[in-house]
Amino acid sequence: MMLDAAPARTRRASLMRRLAEPHVYDLAVIGGGATGLGVALDAAARGFSVVLVESHDFAKGTSSRSTKLVHGGVRYLAQGNVALVRQALHERSTLLANAPHLAQPLAFVMPSYKFWESSFYGAGLRLYDALAGRYRLGKTQRLSRAQALERLPTVQPQGLRGGVQYWDAQFDDARLALALARTAARQGALLVNYCAATGLIHEDGKVAGLRVRDQETSHVFEVRARCVVNATGVWVDQLRILDGQATGRDTKPMIAPSQGVHLVVDREFLPTDHAMLIPRTADGRVLFAVPWLGKIILGTTDTPRHDLAREPLPFKEEVDFILRESARYLTRAPSAADIKSVWVGLRPLVQPADDDAASTKALSREHTVLVSKSGLVTVTGGKWTTYRAMAEDVMRQCVAAELLPARTGMPTDHLRLVGAQDAGVNLGAPPGLQLYGSEAPDVQALPGTNRLLGGGLSEAMVRFAARYEYARTVEDVLARRCRLLFLDAALARSLAPQVAALLQQENGIDAQLPAFLALCAQYQHIPV
Repeated sequence: MMLDAAPARTRRASLMRRLAEPHVYDLAVIGGGATGLGVALDAAARGFSVVLVESHDFAKGTSSRSTKLVHGGVRYLAQGNVALVRQALHERSTLLANAPHLAQPLAFVMPSYKFWESSFYGAGLRLYDALAGRYRLGKTQRLSRAQALERLPTVQPQGLRGGVQYWDAQFDDARLALALARTAARQGALLVNYCAATGLIHEDGKVAGLRVRDQETSHVFEVRARCVVNATGVWVDQLRILDGQATGRDTKPMIAPSQGVHLVVDREFLPTDHAMLIPRTADGRVLFAVPWLGKIILGTTDTPRHDLAREPLPFKEEVDFILRESARYLTRAPSAADIKSVWVGLRPLVQPADDDAASTKALSREHTVLVSKSGLVTVTGGKWTTYRAMAEDVMRQCVAAELLPARTGMPTDHLRLVGAQDAGVNLGAPPGLQLYGSEAPDVQALPGTNRLLGGGLSEAMVRFAARYEYARTVEDVLARRCRLLFLDAALARSLAPQVAALLQQENGIDAQLPAFLALCAQYQHIPV
């Protein structure tokens, strides 16, 4: 199904008036990342009344800090998790079909420096192809030395024997999250960012709703719902503990956070549309070099973390690891001075009972859905690629627990997202109007379409973000409506005052410029 309609305004005052109205929703979702947005869309498409609240901006946390890959997970295949890989490969195909303006196939090359690597990894990747079946994006092929150098012009030639090319996909994670939110809204859901769930409402020992606070005005509301889903990512234990305290139960934490660090450098370090994957670095980790929006993303790490900062900092060892391993495989080694932006995402890995989370290797990469005795539904874990399948699983669990009646409604596997069009996208190119898909003419119709601020961002895009994309702050625009904070923090900082002035015109509120300037400094900071 294709959504063809004029963009819907996201006026804050209208959203808050709807939230304040006395109403019992079928489903209330807490958390506006990939998982929560997927649940909201699935439920709304089935015809349920849905409200979603997010304490910050949509995709503010982990969901905007992925490696930008839509993939089955080659390393999960190596771990023998065939079911997860097969499901993810199917969902990869669905995502590409439903959001072709935000996701595209991407060829990966594994360079081989040992005589056995091409044969060994080639065999595994042919199994990857077989698991994809009719959803395969391209055929795995063994590369000669010359072919590997052609695809990766700056790969280290000394000792290079050849390589293996296989196919996966990439996407713009934050803009996909936004498309999910706006598509859910078109299906009738009410979604509100900067609205924090401060507590749960219990009646007769059962969850009956939540208390929320408008982060802009501090107004407090009660939201009633037949079913409440806790989809707050690495922060799910906070609500689980509140639920347990209210019903006299001892609740053990289920999340062992892990962080992944990414470094962004200029395209000159790997001037190609192919990604490079090193499946086993010197210490056994995986290294990606991925072309994305005119830059190269280098990463990532997988380090246990025990705090839950909204803006976690990279550890020096993580940055050193990425730079050191990049230097082993690229003819020109990026240095700390070459880093345009450094950012960190927290993964919600699910730990077994009594696990002390000293290592992340044995922790579950799959999602988990729990229904407490009070009826609070918690979903966490998983990955971006399988967000839609996770949402379907959540709805099955809600029905099984008799919190919601069974409904079929509109299947989301063929529900194209806002902005989808038949023409694809080139995510290797610098950001611009192409990321708006079918809504590009709507952006161009706004004032300032010919006034470019820099980095592919126009005045009209800022206005579009404020009017139709829920943007409230400078960070919302420069981090997630366009991706400049993640691509070039210094450039984002230089454009921030102009963006703040435009948001002031559009929204009439403080756009939080000082806070964003401080955030830019963090994304520019390299630990020493």
